[in-house]
Amino acid sequence: MAGASGRPAVEVFMPVTYESAVPYDLFAALREESPVCRIPEPAVGPWREGPGYWGVFRHADVKHVLRSPEDFSSQLGATQIRDPDTPADLAFVQVQMLNMDPPGHSRLRRIVAAAFTPRAVRALERTIAERAAALFAEGECDFVEVAADLPVWTLAHVMGVPAQDKRLLYDWASRVIGYQDADYAGLSTADVASLTPMGRLAVASRPELAPGVNPRSKAALTDMFAYAHALAEAPANDESVMSAMRKGGLTEAEFENMFFLFAVAGNETLRNGIPGGLLTLLQHPAELARLRADPSLLGSAIEEMLRFWPPVMHFRRTATRDLTLGGRRIRAGDKVVVYHASANRDPSVFPDPDRFDVSRSPNDHLSFGFGPHFCLGAHLARAQFRSVFTELLREWDVEPAGSPRRLTSNFQNGLKHLPVRLTRRRP
Repeated sequence: MAGASGRPAVEVFMPVTYESAVPYDLFAALREESPVCRIPEPAVGPWREGPGYWGVFRHADVKHVLRSPEDFSSQLGATQIRDPDTPADLAFVQVQMLNMDPPGHSRLRRIVAAAFTPRAVRALERTIAERAAALFAEGECDFVEVAADLPVWTLAHVMGVPAQDKRLLYDWASRVIGYQDADYAGLSTADVASLTPMGRLAVASRPELAPGVNPRSKAALTDMFAYAHALAEAPANDESVMSAMRKGGLTEAEFENMFFLFAVAGNETLRNGIPGGLLTLLQHPAELARLRADPSLLGSAIEEMLRFWPPVMHFRRTATRDLTLGGRRIRAGDKVVVYHASANRDPSVFPDPDRFDVSRSPNDHLSFGFGPHFCLGAHLARAQFRSVFTELLREWDVEPAGSPRRLTSNFQNGLKHLPVRLTRRRP
């Protein structure tokens, strides 16, 4: 099947498609002609062929799927297009909050929410702002690398990870999220000599994997989980979020998966979303100038950055019964994949959807999801966006210093490199 653009629908699935750009023209054609359609799932490198899935491209249908766990389960097949390799792998990831349905999901969500009291969040926001103010220096830099420091540092602070070990969080997120990209799949940037003893133990526990092993499997993450247990048991971490959750009634598998979720989901999304927001501003200089002239627009500008550059492009559900969606008959057990990136450009919701408008309001983007799985970290994510762009707009002129390079991934809307030149603004 091809859309009005003449591009075959399979391009939506292929990771190589996203090396150049998100295929918004294809999304637009599918929203118009076949808003719920079958997408093939061919073999990619060492990863075997899948059965295919139903892609969902309109805003209203995406919302319907996300708010209806009784019909579209996060748990039956987990939330990635790629099926877990074995029944044991599926059973393991099914205890992760991201891959659960109510009421089990609700129980874990309450445990996590209890760890973030309003007072703790306010204190963290102040700390994030101070950290953001120290990120930048005059001259040329890779903004992807510079911006990555803030979410990694924030996560380390929240999780009780010692500063010496925070680079491990960066490496784990790269391996899990960027496994479709050769530059990220085997990334190991932590300086072993500078790690804590438990950090060195984790590096020594890193498994040697055959090509094609799912990076989200327990076998692929033995080093991360060894570190998680050592961290929770360290005396200095008695008051950390991870220690509190370990004592809050989580099973061992739930704790390991919660560590995974914090280390990866709270890291990679901002590592790509913040540079993506800057690139969007640089590509729309009139809107950047407008924002500089009126900093009160920053709140709406952040929402528009998130709409225009959604860090996560899709999530998968599994149909629990035979049903109809968008006029298509879907069978129990079918994969159903909702495309946030397409929903965010739906002209029935966003007038002139391909226009970047820092004052756009209302802005019902779905970049943080919708329904029971709406992102618990949305508030902290916005705080990090706000801190970075407040500092940039107030203190720095930014201009491109080279060509950006995108991540090869059909899941994460990522940048690997964004060369820029920073010049401190003069009074």
